[in-house]
Amino acid sequence: MSRWYWAHIRLTVAGLCFALAFVTALAAQTAKPATYRVIALAEPGQTLHQGFVDAAMDWLQKKGAEEGFAVDYIRTTDPIDEQFLATHKVFIQLNYPPYRWTPVAEAAFKKAMTHGTIGWIGFHHASLLGKFDGFEMSPFFHEFMGNIVFKSYIPDFATGTVHVEVPSHPVLKGLAQTFRIENDEWYTYDRSPRPDVQVLANVDENSYEPARTVKMGDHPVIWTNPHYKARNVYFQFGHKGSLLQNTYVTQMFLNAIHWAAGR
Repeated sequence: MSRWYWAHIRLTVAGLCFALAFVTALAAQTAKPATYRVIALAEPGQTLHQGFVDAAMDWLQKKGAEEGFAVDYIRTTDPIDEQFLATHKVFIQLNYPPYRWTPVAEAAFKKAMTHGTIGWIGFHHASLLGKFDGFEMSPFFHEFMGNIVFKSYIPDFATGTVHVEVPSHPVLKGLAQTFRIENDEWYTYDRSPRPDVQVLANVDENSYEPARTVKMGDHPVIWTNPHYKARNVYFQFGHKGSLLQNTYVTQMFLNAIHWAAGR
């Protein structure tokens, strides 16, 4: 090879390195300093929900840099106690179920919800209430989620139309009255949680594409429990990573973080 060739290669590499350094420096300059911390709890191991968890974590890291919050990612409840929760503003339950919690973690979380010392956002698997994997149902989580018990689900997925019931709620700010959630694994329960929670949105089961027979009638899919001082909101959807490409979902997610953090 000629000297000119290698000189050209060195200049090209140097140029790429400079460009990368410039982009990195620019990103560092545009990132906001973290003013509060968020916990993201996800199921251990490569579960069926791993795609959603990975997409949500990527989104959280990006939004944290833009919005000024830091994310602490955990995959068991072992680190959770009152001191750990006290250093965070928001607790995000990324599909971790309402069982397999250590007694210390559940007691600390219950106290935080009761006294309102941390906000909570739950997705999908957070309402898997009942007897699963050898664990009894938690009385606290049963009440917290609206006194429901998991009954069934749509294993082969369906796209559904969600209807907003409380457009004035901060979590739903800027959303349309109706929007579509594509190919999700809609859960059904032994009863509607409506008598014990504030329902923010429901899914029209007659809108399912393809049509499905797994239904529960009144089918809330976003709700908050006003009986606890903590700001809390549950989203029933959250099975696939593609959900984080839905602008309605990401808008609600960001709204929920700001609201739960008291911003």
